[in-house]
Amino acid sequence: QVQLVESGGGLVQPGGSLRLSCEVSGTNFRVNTMGWYRQAPGKERELIASRTGADTRNYTKSVQGRFTISADVAKDTLYLQMNNLQPDDTAIYYCNLATLRLVTPTIYSWGQGTQVTVSS
Repeated sequence: QVQLVESGGGLVQPGGSLRLSCEVSGTNFRVNTMGWYRQAPGKERELIASRTGADTRNYTKSVQGRFTISADVAKDTLYLQMNNLQPDDTAIYYCNLATLRLVTPTIYSWGQGTQVTVSS
């Protein structure tokens, strides 16, 4: 059974940074295209960054240039480095299967997510 465990969220001031982690087990992490999703209060969950097994990456415009997706395949862990955070980035962040085109595919069961709050 696939398990996704997100961590690293917290409260940060505008302009600050956070690094999220997602530990993945029960699947072939090395070849999967994985991504980071977020769900802000009152909004639908959206796919914001994706990374293929060949380390090709894509980002939605709202995070392009500020967020970086990466992975440590030896640790089966996906990361999201988030810089210059803004209040609009406040959301619960999740990892899951993704596509390079940022279209949500058939996904695994969601993990618990990690809360990111950007506020002064």
